Amino acid sequence: MKEGLKALMFLTLLTSAACKSKRPIVILNPDLPARSPEKLLDRLLARGTDTLRYYSAKAVVDLELPSGKKSFKAQVRSVRDSAVWVSVIPALGIEAARALLTPDSLKLMDRLNDRFFVGDTADAAQKFGLQPSLFLLQEALLGKAIGLDPEIKYRSDREEGFYVLTSKERRKFVRAAEDISPSDTLEHDRDMKDKRLERTLRKAEEKEAIVLRYWIEPNDFSTSRVQIVDLVHDQIAEVRYEERGGAEQHFLPTRIRITLSGPEGQATGTLDLSRIQREGPLQMNFRIPDKFTPLP
Repeated sequence: MKEGLKALMFLTLLTSAACKSKRPIVILNPDLPARSPEKLLDRLLARGTDTLRYYSAKAVVDLELPSGKKSFKAQVRSVRDSAVWVSVIPALGIEAARALLTPDSLKLMDRLNDRFFVGDTADAAQKFGLQPSLFLLQEALLGKAIGLDPEIKYRSDREEGFYVLTSKERRKFVRAAEDISPSDTLEHDRDMKDKRLERTLRKAEEKEAIVLRYWIEPNDFSTSRVQIVDLVHDQIAEVRYEERGGAEQHFLPTRIRITLSGPEGQATGTLDLSRIQREGPLQMNFRIPDKFTPLP
């Protein structure tokens, strides 16, 4: 698959757009009072009630892929629970690629090579090795705690000035998730020995274990970082909301770093976002020219 479509596929897995701001997220005093997981969960759920329907923005995207670094501009348009439309514009204002993601389908156009892909999300996963999710993408769009499930149990902790909410898997699964993470945050812990880690991952496979972790700002209980570790497939998705706007931008994220890693390597995308619009309806044109041929 061409590099432009790899970049576009990365964006349609998880991406975000918001009003531009220069207010960085600040790590506060690490000596925080303890809070129960129930209280933290209630706070996160209370922040997750935004029903924003229309969203559009411009983005400057920097990608670090196994094949090298890429930078380009993009337009992002989103209609809640319906679709996300992404247009990649690498240079001279000429569109290079376009994507349209719905709850159950993905369409891609490679305008530079006159190729296209149309299929359901299962077809996309089989072809590209990534399964795009409209729900996850739009959760990131609003800077939410992606994948938060009020029906499961969590444990709470404090780390580097943040509260941390972790899904209540067996502790050795959480340790294993930390050990295989490219951003292991426990500086003074002792990593598992290779054989013990291997045994733990086999046990995780039997239970289809997935560890969810959320880093929470102590001053306003916004989500600062989300990590989803699939121990069965040795895959990690991490989203960091590095900057947020002020009250006039509804405290939405304005700089986001997304990292996807697995057995075949790691890819990181940093998005700087501007020119937010919250009005609709939005145009999401997607017509495939007759001369285009399917991606091989």
